Amino acid sequence: MRITRSLTIGFCLLAALAMAGAFSWNRAADGDAAFAPRVPVRDGCTVIMVGKNASTDGSVMTTHTCDCGHCDWTWRFVPAADHAPGSMRKIFHVNQFADWDPRLGLKWDRVKENLAGLEIPEVPHTFAYLLGSFGYMNDQQVAIGESTVGCRRKMENQTPSAKFDITALTMIAMERARTAREAVRIMGELAERHGYGFTDTGEMLAVADPDEVWVFEIMPVGALWTPASKKPGAVWCAQRVPDDHVCVCPNESRIGEIDLGNADDFMASPNVVSYAVDQGFHDPKSGAPFNWKKAYNPNDASAASTFGSSGRLWRFLDLVAPSRKFKPETKNEDLPFSIKPEKKYSVYDIMMMTRDKYEGTPYYPGRGVQGGPFENPNRLPYGFQVDGKKYSTARMISVNRAEYVTVTQSRGFLSNPVGGLVWLAFGAQDTSCFMPFYAGITGIPRSFEIGDHYVFDRQSARWAFDYVDFHTQAVYSLAKEDVREAQEAWEKSAIERAPLIDRFADELYRKDPAQAARFLTEYCVNNANRVVDRWWQLGDELLVKYNKLWIYDAKTRKRNPMKYPDWWLRLLVEYNKLQPRSEEKK
Repeated sequence: MRITRSLTIGFCLLAALAMAGAFSWNRAADGDAAFAPRVPVRDGCTVIMVGKNASTDGSVMTTHTCDCGHCDWTWRFVPAADHAPGSMRKIFHVNQFADWDPRLGLKWDRVKENLAGLEIPEVPHTFAYLLGSFGYMNDQQVAIGESTVGCRRKMENQTPSAKFDITALTMIAMERARTAREAVRIMGELAERHGYGFTDTGEMLAVADPDEVWVFEIMPVGALWTPASKKPGAVWCAQRVPDDHVCVCPNESRIGEIDLGNADDFMASPNVVSYAVDQGFHDPKSGAPFNWKKAYNPNDASAASTFGSSGRLWRFLDLVAPSRKFKPETKNEDLPFSIKPEKKYSVYDIMMMTRDKYEGTPYYPGRGVQGGPFENPNRLPYGFQVDGKKYSTARMISVNRAEYVTVTQSRGFLSNPVGGLVWLAFGAQDTSCFMPFYAGITGIPRSFEIGDHYVFDRQSARWAFDYVDFHTQAVYSLAKEDVREAQEAWEKSAIERAPLIDRFADELYRKDPAQAARFLTEYCVNNANRVVDRWWQLGDELLVKYNKLWIYDAKTRKRNPMKYPDWWLRLLVEYNKLQPRSEEKK
């Protein structure tokens, strides 16, 4: 790729700042299994939202921890396109939990074969966007994060009448929406008209732009729905997060009482109340106000009672407003939709929040027997059974089965191609590294588009981060320090460079948008490739340093024994009934 004089100047500026090296299932409130909200929280995702007045730089932020553990992790850049009058857009189904064998073709080639039997009129121009399991950000700075919330079982519609799943909806929103409100309307109206569900149940999306962020929740309306009914094929509601608030969705419905007369803060399908009344989910004669989550996704659990998704909600509120002293025993239904934090958050703060594992609380899973001698918080991530009894462990914000994690920034003080920013970390966020990708790029590294769980591939970027993660688990508390050093070098340097990149790219865009796009693409791709290379190297270093559970010092060329904690050694003595060794006579 040719680099023009302007681009060369830009990279010279960058060089000056170069790095020095650098399980439970939710239960029904009424106890009726037929009406139970069915949410596999072990595979669920966490979404954090930050309003523009709650961030340090005025950006609106969202996150998505794609915590599937077996889904396709590959990413794709979808370019902008112009379409002739009369063109049609084919709709196809995308199962977010599916994992494709790459020998049979790339994911986004394969899913196009799974047509939904629907075509909708194409728009004259579709926007460029970044696509993973969902559409994440387009070149208009519209951003999305996803969390499965489930719904009552009788609401599920996995029949062919449901033409849209949640991934397909996000793709259309990315292609067509200029604002978050517009994205919500597009997705809601398409689902009403053509039916929603298929492989998906209740879903929540954080939908953001430079001015606002919305909680958008959508659910099917049962397997008997058909377009011939002339009724909406989905029920949905959206609530705006106040500009000075933060919000979290941990696989639980977050919208409570709604005010349909307040169009500034609420949007909803026309059947939002009537469907609940018809199905017996809400009794208007009771005098109680209509409550979205109590009607469609009732769950009165708490962090203390279930320790499934519930723990994450309490933990988030405790982190952002510690003086409020939220109690783990408080039912989720009684916790606030959003909250004004006690400080403003930077993008780095939010990155670190996605890495939270209950550190400093009694629920930290790295302590004691569960964590083992090296305080590994990633053991027993699911529920388990022993002696005929079932148990659950804490469900953390950060889990090592993450496919990838995103933090998005929508920044109104910059032009759209520069203001939109996706920070992407492949694999588990505690051992991965966030890499920046601007909304105005025109491509991503090839290594991001390939790879799967079942075949080790050094050409796949994701495997570089899994390589490091694997070599971290055995001696977690020690190896994590090595990883943290690398993360700080690369993440903080990228964050520190961002204002320079922003300023140069924004000025270039106003003069020559094409050159600005080339500059941003080369910067993002080159940085990502360097990070991936560094993580491959880091994995090799960890393999050598902690080989055989010793510590090999490459500088001194000396091998030193591991230090195990006394509490663990005492347990070893007790369990194996060891006797003290007698001193040998000289």
